[in-house]
Amino acid sequence: MTILNFTRQKTPPPAEPVAELVTGFSIEVMPRTAAKIPDFRTILPRGTRVYIAHIEGTPIEDMLATAARLTNEGFAVMPHFPARIIKDAATLENWLERYRALGVTQALVLAGGVTRPLGDFSDSMQLLDTGLFDTYGFTRLHVAGHPEGNRDIDPAGGEAAVMAALRWKNAFARRTQAEMAIVTQFVFESAPVIDWTARLQAEGITLPVHIGIAGPAKLQTMIKFAMTCGVGPSVRVLTRRARDVGKLMLPFTPDGILGDLAAHKAAHPDFNIAKVHFFPLGGILKTAEYTANVTESGRSAARA
Repeated sequence: MTILNFTRQKTPPPAEPVAELVTGFSIEVMPRTAAKIPDFRTILPRGTRVYIAHIEGTPIEDMLATAARLTNEGFAVMPHFPARIIKDAATLENWLERYRALGVTQALVLAGGVTRPLGDFSDSMQLLDTGLFDTYGFTRLHVAGHPEGNRDIDPAGGEAAVMAALRWKNAFARRTQAEMAIVTQFVFESAPVIDWTARLQAEGITLPVHIGIAGPAKLQTMIKFAMTCGVGPSVRVLTRRARDVGKLMLPFTPDGILGDLAAHKAAHPDFNIAKVHFFPLGGILKTAEYTANVTESGRSAARA
């Protein structure tokens, strides 16, 4: 089934550049959402990187069971390590040891959405500084990025603290053997992303960026998640459309932002967006179907 595009565009984006940008995408799941998929091999390309979100209150046993299952199905598993829900270094070491026993060698290291730390750690840099990821053979480490800022880090709405943290992580990548990248919060417009990556370059931050994109979902669902997750000014893309009552129940797809980013990357080869990371806000199946349609459209355009 083809996902219909209801975003407002004068012309659809060229299929090949968008397909090239989406190829090699990653996707995020939670243990409870992953459990609804009988076999990920039927919906995702083999080897796809699958992030497993670790929400406060999720037992580590559920995280490990999901990681084991996805690893056995042939996917590159990247569990979240949220600093603020990890009690202490012993807990971190226990989690790393157990994930490594399953063959997991990748991690998303982030502060986490908890306002007050539940233990000894308050940010991702403290986790990285333990050296335990290297001890347990985690060779790929991703960190969080916020193209529209993060008021948890910079309450006044600036980005001085965010940029300082990214400079630290960039230096960490240079002095260690870890492969690192920045994976971002989802956004709905290309302009904030383009401006942000230019600021990263000006700061000397060279980590590749995996841009967060919201998968297809009802507009109401998208707005709810955007408000909960603190998405910045790009949420106006949704609120403008919400004024049209007739479209509230129609699916909203990321065609617009993907088309704009692909066009910018084609025109500017040094643009530091390396991959796309999908947040399946409307469900894993819908996002998987969408990515399959995008890549097939690109192949068809290439054959034409």
